[in-house]
Amino acid sequence: MTPLRHVPRRRYRPTRGVTGLAAALLVATTAGACATGPQAQEADVLTVWNLDGQPERIAAMAQIDAGFTAASGVRIDQVPVDEAQLPSLIVSAAVSGTMPDVIAGLPLGIVRQLAEQELLDTAAAAEVVEELGADTFSPTALELTRDGDTQLSVPAEVWAQILVYRQDLFDAAGLQPPTTYEAIEAAAEALTTDGRYGITLATDPADPFTQQTFESLALGNGCQLVDADGGVGLDDAACRTTFTLYDALARRYSPKGTQTVDSTRATYFAGQAAMTIWSTFLLDEMAGLRNDALPTCEECRADPKWLAQNTGIVTAVQGPDGDEPVSFGEVTSWAITGSHGPAAADYVRHMMSEGYTDALGIAPEGKYPARTGDAQDPQRFATTWGSLPAGVDSREPLADIYGKDTMDEIGRVATTLQRWAIPQGQGALLGPVTAELPIPKTISSMANGSLGAGDAAAEAADAVEEIQRSLS
Repeated sequence: MTPLRHVPRRRYRPTRGVTGLAAALLVATTAGACATGPQAQEADVLTVWNLDGQPERIAAMAQIDAGFTAASGVRIDQVPVDEAQLPSLIVSAAVSGTMPDVIAGLPLGIVRQLAEQELLDTAAAAEVVEELGADTFSPTALELTRDGDTQLSVPAEVWAQILVYRQDLFDAAGLQPPTTYEAIEAAAEALTTDGRYGITLATDPADPFTQQTFESLALGNGCQLVDADGGVGLDDAACRTTFTLYDALARRYSPKGTQTVDSTRATYFAGQAAMTIWSTFLLDEMAGLRNDALPTCEECRADPKWLAQNTGIVTAVQGPDGDEPVSFGEVTSWAITGSHGPAAADYVRHMMSEGYTDALGIAPEGKYPARTGDAQDPQRFATTWGSLPAGVDSREPLADIYGKDTMDEIGRVATTLQRWAIPQGQGALLGPVTAELPIPKTISSMANGSLGAGDAAAEAADAVEEIQRSLS
């Protein structure tokens, strides 16, 4: 996940650069097998690699850490880490015996890869979840961070992929909300007019954001990366339907040329598209709370909140082959490494209890609590989340802008989201597939007209099958 210039660490884009991580770690851990064990360090210092590495967020974490240090005497060394550099850093640390005690903000795919190489203390993660109370966590978040009965990490936060649309334009045209394939395509066609596109859709071959956008549509049509028998499912009928929809949207109703994470947002913010698919990290920017990513539509000049107030939000989409609407999102975790110091579990426990609300408040638009409450109040953190101020240059609770019902719907994604490969026991496939980008590459070729939808599905399936074989 290459960070954006204006957003040095936003977890709406999965990790890039994890190609070969499993193989590299195998070599690294073998080479380091004669090491003496955990890194030499001061007993009263914990090293935390933090993937949420924006300077202002690291500073906010330091303030939260101060409470833990005051109570325990253990100092926290927060090290900002670029996700793109994480694989090489892990390999180097595994060889040298300098793994951090804890890694913050790990996405599901990398959690699985580290677990495969036995670099996580899963017993410590299970202990933290048990002591906090498994029933205080989202069952979905726990399921996605488990391998069978083994708790791999401590789920901390959830963000959702959402379809945002111009409610005013839909109402004026008498269109149904874009919750189904049929409604999405009908609206895209109807609202593609001179000066405006029906949708702006990611087609960048070099960015996992394109895969995220595709998966968010695919899940609701029953299109799975891996089928029930363990084979790659991208060439199945349900996935071909998703490729066909994506092809129509990208070529007929979206701007020409490569569409990126930046351009899709910019086009929607300029009022030049009636729909786009993005993550919930869009919400504070769309509300005019971040000066370097303000809406630029004509109406927005007089009222920075105009676009947010005229935008509808869809969190789950259903296709013709799907049984029900499905949500897509990411669960990020605290990972306790096998090289941790004695206070690591205590620190993670603190961050999921006393320090939890403050941590969520760093960026509530992308940090819905995976732990919804505690023994005294099962909805304590979920309730508080809705009132946390969001934004950078201006701060305001998102519920005040988008309404409680919308925020509640976004929150429900934590209990309903689905992901590829993990339910089929092949979560370790996610990292390499994200890194090698077979799906974005075929989508790009499809969008520029060099591949038909059926050929794109077949080509993507072949590439993923090759990756699957390499992991066997």
